[in-house]
Amino acid sequence: MQSAPLHSSGMAALILDGRPLTLAEIESVAIQLRPVAISLETVAKVAQSRAVVERIVATGESVYGVNTGFGKLADVRIPTDQLAQLQTNLVRSHACGLGEPLSEAESRAILLLRANVLAKGLSGVRPELPQLLAEMLNARVHPIIPAKGSVGASGDLAPLAHLALVVIGEGEAVFEGTRQPGVQALAAAGLAPLSLAAKEGLALLNGTQAMTAVGALTIAHARRLAKLADLAGAMSLEALKGTPAAFDARIHDARPHAGQIASAANLTELLAGSEIRESHRRHEVDPRVQDAYCLRCMPQVHGAVRGVLDHVAGILEIESGSATDNPLVFAFESLDQRIKGLEVLSGGNFHGAPLAYAFDYAAIALTDLASISERRIDRLINPDINEGLPAFLTTNAGLSSGYMIAHVTSAALLNECKVLAHPASTDSVPTSGGKEDHVSMGMTGALKLRQIVHNLELILAIEMMCAAQGLDFRQPLQPSPAVAHAHAAIRAVVPHLAEDRIPAPDIEAVARLIRSKTF
Repeated sequence: MQSAPLHSSGMAALILDGRPLTLAEIESVAIQLRPVAISLETVAKVAQSRAVVERIVATGESVYGVNTGFGKLADVRIPTDQLAQLQTNLVRSHACGLGEPLSEAESRAILLLRANVLAKGLSGVRPELPQLLAEMLNARVHPIIPAKGSVGASGDLAPLAHLALVVIGEGEAVFEGTRQPGVQALAAAGLAPLSLAAKEGLALLNGTQAMTAVGALTIAHARRLAKLADLAGAMSLEALKGTPAAFDARIHDARPHAGQIASAANLTELLAGSEIRESHRRHEVDPRVQDAYCLRCMPQVHGAVRGVLDHVAGILEIESGSATDNPLVFAFESLDQRIKGLEVLSGGNFHGAPLAYAFDYAAIALTDLASISERRIDRLINPDINEGLPAFLTTNAGLSSGYMIAHVTSAALLNECKVLAHPASTDSVPTSGGKEDHVSMGMTGALKLRQIVHNLELILAIEMMCAAQGLDFRQPLQPSPAVAHAHAAIRAVVPHLAEDRIPAPDIEAVARLIRSKTF
């Protein structure tokens, strides 16, 4: 394998050879603009697969996707002199995506995943095709890909068709911040479009890369939020003068779920060295025996969410290195090894069920994480249960509403999460004249999950903002150093609420801190 060249950014190129990619690697290319390269060994492997397709074209053997129509039209034989037009027609006809475009990061992730899957050498394309995708990534030519239109089988046809349009010099792309025709974007980047050959349009369109890209970036962020929920909860516990006794390792070793143990250990570390805790340790000073569930059961809930996200991340990483187009082309090292009829096999790897189920699973778990955070927000602002803090965290309740409506906003966001947590994967609408009669709806699941994670981020921002206000009222007692650090970071962008002001910009400011990985 060729060595990874250093980019001008100082980041070594990610070598694409069809192996599974980690979520961190996907993020490094999609968000941090890490360059990519295709190994020389991979080029040879892809060329070997391509030779199989070219033999089929030369012999006239009838093979789906090479010299036939698609879907319900699979029985229609296409003359050899029309095979290139067949692939171009396929791309154009399937570019039926609607709605807002996916983000540039998501577009980059799709380019990355499609190039990596083609690099497995099971798609029968020319090496020039994955190489062009890699060059588009490195030149930062980002196809405009509408978010809606995929049912998740035969893969993400409409989204991937919009990517493929730019490959052939059509469609639209963003280059250097300007949205423009695809052919202009390629030319401005010093790249030339490809004229598709037999099988190549289908190889670009058949696959799960759109839902995988959206899901991978979403789950990567969700895993950070799941850990951040420990910090938000620790801040709330300190503000509510709760006890960390429920996080004792002995409790969690007695029920050894990995996520629960990790969350409990994290909470213990976050709360170490707290003056607030020491002030109410003695029972004669504080008669409470145990805290409410939203505080006491953080390891059990936060930890279970971690477990779900780890499971889903594993599914996504497997998918990132999986051949998901159809048919698949299996090249043999020599003609003597060929078994007639077994070189090109039609199957169903494009079906998004593994991802669709995983996204719905994650949506349920993350909605519950939002729910427990909302319960802590209520405890912080509710004068009946907030352990002596001012009503709605304002010193002049009545004249001032304080953070009353911040909690209402969190309830609205949580309600939306609950609606979006309804599974997409339990639905199927037959398509393509009944030929594609069971579909995954995985892209719908990915898009719903993305919105849930965005809402969760805002709910955690509201909790941290309210907890910071609560900690102000516990002064001069100081929280743990870790909580104090988070409090100071929030106070650097959101001042203490001395009198009513518009809270929306404050919530957004804390959300920006979360996105910047300040905590």
